[in-house]
Amino acid sequence: MESMIKSYNDATHKLHYHNISRDLSVLKKALNNYDDKIESDMYGNGKIINDFESKMADLLGKESAVFFPSGTMAQQIAVRIWCDLKGVKTVAYHAKSHLEIHEQDGIKKLHNINTILLGEKDRLFTLSDLKTIKEKPGVVLLELPQREIGGQLPEFDEIVEISKYCKFNNIAIHLDGARLLECLPYYHKTAKEICRLFDSVYISFYKGLGGIAGAILAGNISLCEESKIWKRRHGGDLISLYPYVLSADYYYELRKERMESYYKTAVHLAIELNNIKHFRTIPKTPVTNMFHIHINLPMELVEQLLIMIYNKTSVALKPGLIITNEGCMMELATGDALNEISEAKLKEFLKSLSTEFAKI
Repeated sequence: MESMIKSYNDATHKLHYHNISRDLSVLKKALNNYDDKIESDMYGNGKIINDFESKMADLLGKESAVFFPSGTMAQQIAVRIWCDLKGVKTVAYHAKSHLEIHEQDGIKKLHNINTILLGEKDRLFTLSDLKTIKEKPGVVLLELPQREIGGQLPEFDEIVEISKYCKFNNIAIHLDGARLLECLPYYHKTAKEICRLFDSVYISFYKGLGGIAGAILAGNISLCEESKIWKRRHGGDLISLYPYVLSADYYYELRKERMESYYKTAVHLAIELNNIKHFRTIPKTPVTNMFHIHINLPMELVEQLLIMIYNKTSVALKPGLIITNEGCMMELATGDALNEISEAKLKEFLKSLSTEFAKI
């Protein structure tokens, strides 16, 4: 039987993120924007990387910033530094934090740091959850948005209160801001206004921005200088990182002003999907450009229907489904792809979805 991934790949229009392939064109587009005589960085130093780090420190309102090849490396190092500084080898974060479910227990195995899981798996953790834990952690990690539960966000006042509580109790607070820029339209805040509530922050350059890889860790000078030592220990201090740095800078500049548009299209699309039989989104009204689509039908049946619709309309949501207790789900994040599709073509796709699923 034809696979859903093949049908997705064959579709002309893809509604997830930026309709880009993970091939060399992503890097070529970035590199073509720069003079080929620019001198490379070496082991984390050089104008090309230092200028970008300064630019990101200013964006986030922090004293300093360090470029890392991966967010996994950057965040484990940030947590380690804060735990060492506070003298408490414990971090508290959401039960579905990236560190907990996607990093093979790196924070525990590599750094011997204990973890406290805050709140419940299917909702945001709150200040009340933080106050109920018996052991004071060295650092609290807060993810904005919380990807694994549909990109949900706490209200800004709640973040303010969590920050105040941590500072009053001498607990460091770190922001997993992999998708921080996507949060700005909902909060009507600048990155600086959000980041001033945190002692350190990490942002990614390959998710909503669409670069090839790379991350920034920002905070005070002491934290950043210590993080460079840990980056060397982790093997992340490559002889040169310029392909990642230039890609990060290029796609940041390309898409930084588009987040409001991505957010609005996500809200519009979710409204349409919630009107289709068997479909519901979490959140019902997205708070970023990301949300989850839940379909209360068996995954095999949904795959067959989506393959047929993708082939018929040449429009696709996203490859792959995940089995749930009520049926199946997928994560969708809007970007350039949805904004570039014609209104008529999108209506055709949504009508086809509605018609076919109404028959079940």
